[in-house]
Amino acid sequence: MSNTYTVAVLVGSLRKASINRKLAVALAELAPPSLKLEIVEIGELPLYNEDIDVEPVPPAYSTFRAKLKGADALLFVTPEYNRSMPAPMKNAIDVGSRPYGQSAFSGKPGAVLSASPGATGGFGANHHLRQCMVFLDVHMMQQPEAYLGGAGSFFDDNGKLSDGIKPFLQKFIDAYAAWVAKHAG
Repeated sequence: MSNTYTVAVLVGSLRKASINRKLAVALAELAPPSLKLEIVEIGELPLYNEDIDVEPVPPAYSTFRAKLKGADALLFVTPEYNRSMPAPMKNAIDVGSRPYGQSAFSGKPGAVLSASPGATGGFGANHHLRQCMVFLDVHMMQQPEAYLGGAGSFFDDNGKLSDGIKPFLQKFIDAYAAWVAKHAG
């Protein structure tokens, strides 16, 4: 009997028509039965401020942390803004890692996929996010690396995933499923 692992998916773009959100949805559709991907929304989180992270904790903080703690694994799907991750993603990391000593990320397996219409595919965002996650004791998948350049061509006008990117996404999500099975607590 195999396990089914719940994966908290954090999408770095808040745009309704975000390429990265579409990729997160496509990954959920391509995922093997051992993974249940659920997007955990980050757009309504107040900017992290230790002054408001006291009883009563802002409801958005406690809801977000509970969703992360309830997940077996983490998947980050993000664009790159100014050679780093978008501010909402960094804020989500800050909220999820606090209060000190109570990180909702610690010990979980994770992976990051970055996508951009530009040529570098979010390389800077990918590596900045990895740096944060390694510090927070997340076991990040190393291969296959996922820096997807030219992401504007991944979907047709109807939102259908192109056949050109589908094999890579399948390889990525299958490798991630094996990573999660190996490292999930």
